Formats: sequence, C-alpha cells, structure tokens
Amino acid sequence: MAGRTVIVTGASSGLGQAVGRELERRGAHVIAAVRTPARAAGFDARVLDLNDLDSVRAFAAGVGEPVDVLVNNAGIGNRPRELSAQGFESTFATNFLGHFALTGLLLDRMRDDGRARIVHVGPAAPGGRS
Repeated sequence: MAGRTVIVTGASSGLGQAVGRELERRGAHVIAAVRTPARAAGFDARVLDLNDLDSVRAFAAGVGEPVDVLVNNAGIGNRPRELSAQGFESTFATNFLGHFALTGLLLDRMRDDGRARIVHVGPAAPGGRS
C-alpha cells in the first residue's frame, strides 16, 4: 500500500478507524472522511457529512490527488426519523445516497492503473450476518 491514497469514510471510530490504521501501517496515505476531524487524530482528516449532499460535493471538490481506494464505511442506524438537508430520510441519505454521490464525484479522481478499488461496507441485517 506504500504510496497509495485511500479515502475511508467513518474513520473516526469502529471498523473505519481500524481499517484506516491498518492501511496506514502498510504505508498508505489515509484520508479520513469524517464529520468531526478532531476525532480522527493521526489521519489526514477532512470534513464529510454524508447526510448533506452539499458537504459531499465540497469534500469531493477538495480531493485533488489521485485516489487508489475508496472505502465507503460510514453509517448510522437506530435513530429517530429525521430528514437530511435535502429532505431525504437521514439514515437512507447517510448510508446510501451520500456514498453513491461521493463515489460518482470521485470516479474521475480514481487512479487509472487498473488497481483502483471501491469497497462498500454494508450494514448487517437484523438477526443476520453482514
């Protein structure tokens, strides 16, 4: 992973943080795409609120370097019904629409060497396996 750039959403805790730390240990430059950069200490932390498509656009516009791997990991669940800034149900906006938009906006920045990857981490189904 040395010399490769990886974006990990939700890298301030949980699986995203563990993935980011391991990729960093292997030499990758990890961009932590998080709502609260202070919680992603040690990473190149940048603001991304997947519940707000304006934030997704701003984050993508700020990525100037080629991207080798995009790990769409962030997610929310078990929250009261709320609406995103654009009027979508917030869990759907955060877990799906935000990542869909982010991926589309970053496609032209994905390194064109045949090794670029997009990884989407989905939620576990209730009572099932992820």
